Amino acid sequence: VVSTQSSGSSGINAEYGGPIFTYLIFYLARGPIYGAKGATTDVQNVACAMYVGHYVKRVLETMFIHRFSKATMPIGNLFKNCTYYWGFSAFISYFVNHPLYTPPACNLCLYIGLGTYLFGELGNFSCHLAFMKMRPPGTRTRVIPMPNSNPFTLLFHLVSCPNYTYEAISWLGFSIFTSVFYAALFTVVGGGQMLQWALGKHKNYKKEFEKYPKGRKAMIPFIL
Repeated sequence: VVSTQSSGSSGINAEYGGPIFTYLIFYLARGPIYGAKGATTDVQNVACAMYVGHYVKRVLETMFIHRFSKATMPIGNLFKNCTYYWGFSAFISYFVNHPLYTPPACNLCLYIGLGTYLFGELGNFSCHLAFMKMRPPGTRTRVIPMPNSNPFTLLFHLVSCPNYTYEAISWLGFSIFTSVFYAALFTVVGGGQMLQWALGKHKNYKKEFEKYPKGRKAMIPFIL
């Protein structure tokens, strides 16, 4: 019998590991792909570190932090997700690493983009750590998500899924830093998908916990 399920952690690693390699193909093989002879610019180098760093973080979180409520993932979902992540990675990397790529005209945009990205990454990681501590190993215990001593987790007071909020912020920062259309498109599409997931989880929290905080939103503070 051929299995139609993939291990949850293996599937996630395939989704997040693939973008690392697809991005690096265009970054490292600029000569064969573009016929370019010059070195990459500082902006292209930092953009590579930002993009690859995000997915390295995600892979490590999958290995050491995330606790999956479901042990397997349907193969069809794995194929769809890999196509989404790997495809966007190729488009983004192709244009960011192109010899004719033009970075933002103002240095302030670069600093704002990088700062926004780092803020989002730190917040996202902090929330993942907080979620891990809310679920004891080997159990499916669910509790009302609450902030801890880490100031980044204070966003739990306002939204049910601050990890999605911070991730959207991170990609917004990357989009500002690179000023590439496909990075912005990925931010919009990914943000929309995360909002959909957040609304579903928010609804489940309210149904499961009678005393769930009433003023809390799903992903966007005070709005949605």
